[in-house]
Amino acid sequence: MDDSRSKRLTLSAAGRQRVAAIHTFATKQVSEALERLDPGEGQVVATGLRLYADALASRVDHSVRPGIRIVCGYRQGIVARITQMHVRYYARTAHFGQRFESVVAAGLAAFCDRLENPRNAIWSAVREENIVGSIAIDGEDMGEGIAHLRWFIIDDGVRGGGVGRRLLSEALAFVDAQGFTETHLWTFSGLSAARHLYEAHGFTCIEEHLGSQWGGEVLEQRFVRLRPPATNPGP
Repeated sequence: MDDSRSKRLTLSAAGRQRVAAIHTFATKQVSEALERLDPGEGQVVATGLRLYADALASRVDHSVRPGIRIVCGYRQGIVARITQMHVRYYARTAHFGQRFESVVAAGLAAFCDRLENPRNAIWSAVREENIVGSIAIDGEDMGEGIAHLRWFIIDDGVRGGGVGRRLLSEALAFVDAQGFTETHLWTFSGLSAARHLYEAHGFTCIEEHLGSQWGGEVLEQRFVRLRPPATNPGP
């Protein structure tokens, strides 16, 4: 039975405008504060915010994939394991072979030698000390202000459970804390789940062309995410 004492409250047009102005002002304050931080300090803030968000959403995360944590930095065996995940997945989906494996392994090994640069970072999704996913941001190889998202892969056993979204969110929090203006990534046509995830995080496909550098001809795609500009608060 309805309670006649209950009242439905809604904001007026002026109230909605005021709330929007408050959100815009708060976003501007946060953006300006992050821009004043040193690169290392920005990463600390991003990690802290991520941990706080994970704690708030812990019931959801644990119910989806219990026991998986996101770890930043080099781990023993990371080059071999990330290469293995790429080789197994793309051998099945695109029939890539030895050339692809060599390119992935060599590029990843060279990148790990550059992890002392605070503009570079790599994350692993770890379950019982086993790597089941990875993502990296290369802040050097595409020029000033451009972050290159690389080696984003999820193991077959945990794909579809939110691990990829957690890794991507971690990497993009790092990108924004470091002040990169653009984030670029290369992928292949036909990976619809990955494309949906990229687009949900602000990426847009801006380039497509056929390529055969991986050992088989595929339609390569370049996605770009622009850092949202700071906006001024309303009156």
